[in-house]
Amino acid sequence: MKDDDHSGRHGADHPGPGLTRRQAGAWLGAALAGAAGPLRAQAAAMPRILVGFPAGGSVDVSARRVAEAWRGRLAETVLVEQRVGAGGRLAIVALKDAPADGGTLLMSPSSMFTIYPHVYRKLAYKADSDAIPVSPIANATCGFGVGPMVPATVKTLGDFVAWAKAHPDQSAYATPAAGAMPHFLGDQFKRAAGITLTHVPYRGAAPGLQDLMGGQIASGCFILGDFLPHLVGGRVRILGVTDHERSRFAPEVPTFGEQGFKGIIGVESYGLFLPPKTPAAVVDKMADLVRVALREKQVVEGLAKLGFEPLAMAPADYARRLAAERIQWGPIVQASGFSSDD
Repeated sequence: MKDDDHSGRHGADHPGPGLTRRQAGAWLGAALAGAAGPLRAQAAAMPRILVGFPAGGSVDVSARRVAEAWRGRLAETVLVEQRVGAGGRLAIVALKDAPADGGTLLMSPSSMFTIYPHVYRKLAYKADSDAIPVSPIANATCGFGVGPMVPATVKTLGDFVAWAKAHPDQSAYATPAAGAMPHFLGDQFKRAAGITLTHVPYRGAAPGLQDLMGGQIASGCFILGDFLPHLVGGRVRILGVTDHERSRFAPEVPTFGEQGFKGIIGVESYGLFLPPKTPAAVVDKMADLVRVALREKQVVEGLAKLGFEPLAMAPADYARRLAAERIQWGPIVQASGFSSDD
């Protein structure tokens, strides 16, 4: 596991295993009392992690891994609660309005805070202030792959560019949603390669991959972990990954940069967030608990099944990373010409 924690540590002891619900509440209450003085607030007896995406998806599974690791440390029970809708935005709105007592967290991909502000004209939250970054739990790179519509002789991104130029009427790529990171990575590739590549958004990765494997669409851009279960049998071939380095989950697949497309980088962090005005001591305590969770074998193995690289950061470092990525994605989204009033 990587750990980029360089600041923000107070040296307080971690809550030990086997705490009762009352003890866990007292632990968070003490943190709040130290941070907020006369402010009286108590964490919920049953903490919850909000998830803005359907059960069984990568965000939900990640949240459940963390919740399992926290049981007996944070509380006897840690709930994972779906607030599905609006591409993950409803859960952020719910977090914004939740008590700032450490009892409600959000598990979310970073795109909600780095890309969505450039996509949606009427965003119901402020990406830089309506959720406090605690820590990522993992990084997830994206991949670009092809299915049986594309001949087996196409083995590289360069091969695909040649095929797309020869078959512009068939050249299209699937993504899990309009306005998501894979959408803009595919658009960058299209413009850099000078090819026709029609974007076809789906409602999630599963139906897009089904059409890709069925030969209904030529190519697709998805989180790498979405591809991994479908590689056996060769129905799907990954041509490139969008990180600075190759992924250990598909080490034979070169990066976009290795194949001449150096500016196409897309790494989604999956992170935990707290409501605005949550005291700093509580934020730091939760960041400590993330590091504890990422030392658990079952958590690391569960994330690996999703194609995720475990990663912890101090809250201030994670906030700076998100701010930098928000700046990075602005001109990319603008160049695509895509926006939404939804």
